Amino acid sequence: MAKKNAFYAQSGGVTSVINASACGVIETARQHKTQIGKLYAGHNGIIGALREELIDTGKESAKTIAALRHTPAGAFGSCRYKLKSLEENQAEYARLLEVFKAHNIGYFFYNGGGDSADTCLKISQLSSKMGYPIQAIHVPKTVDNDLPLTDCCPGFGSVAKYVAVSTREAGLDVASMCNTSTKVFILEVMGRHAGWIAGAAGLAKEAETDPPHIILFPEIAFDRKKFVKKVQQTVKKCGYCVVVASEGAQTKDGRFLADAGTTDAFGHKQLGGVAPTLATIIKEDLGYKYHWALADYLQRAARHIASATDVEQAYAVGKAAVEYAMAGKNAVMPAIIRGKGKKYSWTIQEAPLEKVANVEKMMPRNYISRDGFGITEEGFRYFAPLIAGEDHPPYKNGLPQYAKLKKVFAAKKLKKGFKV
Repeated sequence: MAKKNAFYAQSGGVTSVINASACGVIETARQHKTQIGKLYAGHNGIIGALREELIDTGKESAKTIAALRHTPAGAFGSCRYKLKSLEENQAEYARLLEVFKAHNIGYFFYNGGGDSADTCLKISQLSSKMGYPIQAIHVPKTVDNDLPLTDCCPGFGSVAKYVAVSTREAGLDVASMCNTSTKVFILEVMGRHAGWIAGAAGLAKEAETDPPHIILFPEIAFDRKKFVKKVQQTVKKCGYCVVVASEGAQTKDGRFLADAGTTDAFGHKQLGGVAPTLATIIKEDLGYKYHWALADYLQRAARHIASATDVEQAYAVGKAAVEYAMAGKNAVMPAIIRGKGKKYSWTIQEAPLEKVANVEKMMPRNYISRDGFGITEEGFRYFAPLIAGEDHPPYKNGLPQYAKLKKVFAAKKLKKGFKV
């Protein structure tokens, strides 16, 4: 096989372990020097390819690349940019082809969620539609945990751990003050259409009266009267109420409680904050003193409390992606498959991208309690192994130390630029 160069890029919202996948890709690619020449990383995702802004990862030391495993966020820069179809925008594909040819790129590794799987699938189609041989492998990542064909998504386990820990700690805080102060605390977490992250908060609950007392899922239609009644009953019984709400909580007619009226680059509705909306309902209907918080970027950036299981899986899918490419595979994604025994185990298997792209996996109804406000034993058994173990980054002067890349760009070979 003639030696080709490779291109790796990060896409969409980043996670605390996406760089562990980058580490897996780069370290494994370096073990295949007879088949892979240089490995370039796109500066700010696929935009880096369009602009011919390619970071030469070969300029980074082995120590720096290894440090990516414990570094949060997107080390090479990410983006929210969705390629249109070849028929809709041939100019983009012609540009990608031009850049790939100029830099002898034959392997494409795209690290992202459902929209990124779609982009990766479109790139894989360049071979047949534009006559250029390229192997495109999707490296899964999403805190939303909504990719199909995989038991879980790298990035989710660490967010789940952060949310469960935060729920337990905040719950203790509210419980200690509820007699004369705050009665209701609301934590808003990510999850546009699927309630996986909100559901993970249920891991904090060990006894019936422990928080979270109420979880709001996108999969369960929000009923104001039912919600208010549950809050009131909980405060009467426990003295306080802790609510964990998915940003995607919605009414029976499909209207988001926090619809801000705008959309992002992928065409998804921007959500403006379900927590303050719920706080207003509590104030109007019950008059309780409340506090609310948005986990926001903190939940996906918290590498200091990452799940060891999540870190291991994130690295594994990056490693597997390169191995798939070396085996001649194209348009596939390394999926995490859960073992069937009582003791948690997992393996990596390939999943076809045409069955992954633009498909969202919702929480099963049997993971959600009958009243719609909590998780079941089945849900608990699903979530629990994913947050297991600690993988602390190294610390110096009381703060975690993360990788600092040189980010040396490869020399541009094309005269014309490309506006994105």
